[in-house]
Amino acid sequence: MIQRLSLASRLALLFAACTAVVSLLAGVLFNQASEAHFIELDQQQLDSQLVALRSTLQGVDSPQSFAQRAAQLRAELNRQPDLTLRISAGGERWLDDAPTITLPTAPGLHNLQNAGTDYRVYNAPLSAGQPDSPQLSLLLDITHHQHFLQRMQHLIWLTVGLSALATALLGAWAARSGLRPLRRMGEVAAGVSAHSLTQRLPQQHMPVELAELAQAVNAMLGRLDDAFQRLSAFSSDIAHELRTPLSNLLTQTQVILTQPRALEDYREALHSNLEELQWMAQLVNDMLYLAKADHGLLMPRREPLALADEVEALLEFFALVADDAQVTLVRKGIAHTGGDRGMLRRALSNLLDNALRFTPPGGEVRVRMTQSAEGVTLTVENSGEGIPARLLPRLFDRFYRADPARHEGSSEHAGLGLAITQSIVRAHGGRIFCESEAGWTRFVIELPKGE
Repeated sequence: MIQRLSLASRLALLFAACTAVVSLLAGVLFNQASEAHFIELDQQQLDSQLVALRSTLQGVDSPQSFAQRAAQLRAELNRQPDLTLRISAGGERWLDDAPTITLPTAPGLHNLQNAGTDYRVYNAPLSAGQPDSPQLSLLLDITHHQHFLQRMQHLIWLTVGLSALATALLGAWAARSGLRPLRRMGEVAAGVSAHSLTQRLPQQHMPVELAELAQAVNAMLGRLDDAFQRLSAFSSDIAHELRTPLSNLLTQTQVILTQPRALEDYREALHSNLEELQWMAQLVNDMLYLAKADHGLLMPRREPLALADEVEALLEFFALVADDAQVTLVRKGIAHTGGDRGMLRRALSNLLDNALRFTPPGGEVRVRMTQSAEGVTLTVENSGEGIPARLLPRLFDRFYRADPARHEGSSEHAGLGLAITQSIVRAHGGRIFCESEAGWTRFVIELPKGE
């Protein structure tokens, strides 16, 4: 199996490839520019030599007149050791310093290589504009130019290789240094377990590109820590709630079986056990309900509801309890929404039951409803001792009771009512929160506008 390259190695190879391509392109462009520059210099040199030769051979139109100027011409050529000349007219060569070289016949500048020597060949008439004028062929030795270009090409390839290697090494170092925060993230992730969810990434030393990622990772770790703490507390609370009824069932059953008893005693024991089992069944049903809510499985029906009628029916149901507790029930306002009648009645019933339990004799429980373009607001408030502000965020936690005294053995006080209410409200797309001040505690439900 081929091992995959690390990110640092990939970045180093990418840097090296980019550097090699850029260096190669720069070298090719420089080589072409140098070659064009040498051609321009050679053209200028040949043009100046052509002017000098035309001046020396001015008026020459026959071999006899050329012979008279031969000495002067040779003196001119001796001053240019890298220049070779051929003069021909009518198929006859008057002068040929390179008899073994086959020259191109077309006028203009040409490149030629012969016996390992490079030439620049320039063909031009002795007298411009005269078709029958003798033809001059100037051969300029440019071997030193070609050697320079070859050395430069070798230098270009060497530079490309060395620069690519140097860039790869520096790129690997830079990538490794730049990816150090990612390795730190890996170390933190490797150290995260159920017993250590408190580690966080140091955002102050993170690059700008990774700061948001570090913040998101820290937020994720915070949520995991909070969820794990809640899960641990939840498991502990379940064990606490079930321990008492199970202990009651075991103890009572063991006691009733220690000796033969009357039929009425067995009947009484079974009734007592039935109450405990009903409480446990209700607790399990509530937990299953919350589990469905956590997984988004609560699918409320959407039907038009007159909240005033629903609240009025619940107030009639709680009227006897309120009378026994000497608490006044008040309803204010009307509103309409769309939702599941059974689920919303259960949520409101939980809030009313909670309000009645914590309202002192002579107190009052109010249910207010208002409707606006944004939706419906329903408030259940009761007079009495307020709830400290530090406890308000935890009221909707499962098994949480603001009163530290645990009322065991009663399904009405298991601490799940508000959690279930919140799940129902969220399933309807709304939200619920609690306020407590000036001797009043109010639970506010905000629901979207009914369909």
